[in-house]
Amino acid sequence: VQLQAFGGGLVQAGGSLRLSCTASGSTFNINRMGWYRQAPGKQRDLVASITRDGNTDYEDSVKGRFTISRDNAKNTASLQMNSLRPEDTAVYYCNVVPYVGSRDYWGQGTLVTVSS
Repeated sequence: VQLQAFGGGLVQAGGSLRLSCTASGSTFNINRMGWYRQAPGKQRDLVASITRDGNTDYEDSVKGRFTISRDNAKNTASLQMNSLRPEDTAVYYCNVVPYVGSRDYWGQGTLVTVSS
């Protein structure tokens, strides 16, 4: 499975960005797609995930501001990020778990910088 992520950039606090991730390769019926982030000096943490059935999970600090969605036909997951804060600054990584119990796969990371 190969992942390609798009959409990072620089935005002012309160602004919005949309990240997209497209999976290719052995992508039949992908179970879970998600986004993680890693700020300098910190560990990589889950931001949001979505299963094939549409069940979502969000990190507490992004609830109500970020929305994850996916297009199963296109093997694409998107993360709409609104009301961005400086503390959202991080490298964001797309993550895919093809099926329950399988290894996961990571995209290359895309930098999101929120200025105050």
